[in-house]
Amino acid sequence: MRIPGFHYRRVTVADGVALNVATAGEGDPVVLLHGFPQTHLMWRHVATDLAADHTVICPDLRGYGDSDKPADTDGHTYSKRTAAGDVVALARLLGHDRFALAGHDRGALVATRLGLDHPDAVTHLALLDVLPTLDTWEVLHGVTASVAFHLYLMAQPPGLPEQLISAAPDAFFGHFLDTWTRSPDAIPPEVRAAYLTASRDAVTSIVADYRASAGVDVEHDTADKRAGHRLTMPVTVLQQDWGAALGYDATARWRAWADDLEHTTVSCGHFMAEEAPADIVKALRDLMNR
Repeated sequence: MRIPGFHYRRVTVADGVALNVATAGEGDPVVLLHGFPQTHLMWRHVATDLAADHTVICPDLRGYGDSDKPADTDGHTYSKRTAAGDVVALARLLGHDRFALAGHDRGALVATRLGLDHPDAVTHLALLDVLPTLDTWEVLHGVTASVAFHLYLMAQPPGLPEQLISAAPDAFFGHFLDTWTRSPDAIPPEVRAAYLTASRDAVTSIVADYRASAGVDVEHDTADKRAGHRLTMPVTVLQQDWGAALGYDATARWRAWADDLEHTTVSCGHFMAEEAPADIVKALRDLMNR
């Protein structure tokens, strides 16, 4: 599936890694990074609106969708630092040294890392329904951590997670599409099928992405926290109303990382760009006007 009106191409961003990317519009650039278990299609409503007056860039992250899925040879292949480097390279190859950046879920973790590693490249940063990697592991505990069982499963050494998920990929990935949304109509059957097909073909790389979040990504976050590194650009965080239910202050967690923070709760499920696209568009436009 494609976003109507968008131009598609493959762009080589690293040795042996090309990203599938959809682009449209003219104006100040904005890059949109998707989450799990999705592809760039999750931005279809938001991207179309923003393309009226922005250059919109929607890639599939490495390991997802129609982008390349290199073997994880060193534990760093799917680190958020590596993925962030892909995005910076992509934007530069498309002619943009600076850009606004929005990420959802896994894409938000990549966006956070990009903002920390390449602050001069990011004019504005929006992060949808996620905590920084380090904070995620710090707040999960007890029975409430059961909502994140997949984090623990895919953190295991190579072999068992891939075998278990590959045995029933549609059931595994479909579980999240079905249970993380409050509006069943937000992900129509043809889009759901596209997500399942893409995920079915990417089990190994998706697991590697999550495994990195239990390893090298935590190391990178910890080093930044100790060094006092922060997000220096204007930041908007949009989250569904689950912070209080899980027993922590999400705003305070993000304030520890961002100098200029706007934290907003959105009344929808996890897939907010598909469930509440008008709210997301408004929030992104408000952010880019700050």
